[in-house]
Amino acid sequence: MNFIGNLIWLIFGGLAAALGYVFGGFILCLTIIGIPFGMQCFKIAGLVLWPFGKKVVSNSNSGGCLSLLFNIIWILTGGLYTAAVHIIFGVLLFITIIGIPFAKQHFKLAEISLTPFGKSVV
Repeated sequence: MNFIGNLIWLIFGGLAAALGYVFGGFILCLTIIGIPFGMQCFKIAGLVLWPFGKKVVSNSNSGGCLSLLFNIIWILTGGLYTAAVHIIFGVLLFITIIGIPFAKQHFKLAEISLTPFGKSVV
């Protein structure tokens, strides 16, 4: 079932969203300061590409204050907007019965796109 869900997701917007995250990651990696943020974009892009069957978990060795600082910078520079877009799409998809599994994936993506530092995809 995960394969079919991922295939439908990929066809109907997952590929375009993943390419957007990859492009943003490359742009962020052009500067030394942006490399950690670009790496988080690549991590999110991998999840956006194949979200079914994966989980977002918090790391026990998250990096402490540095992860907190980077998450605050992330939220202020676009993380809040990105998470809001995923939540809006999740609510719209939750209206239909067939869209509920895809809505759950958007809510999972909202979680990691709001605060990606200190989280990993399993």
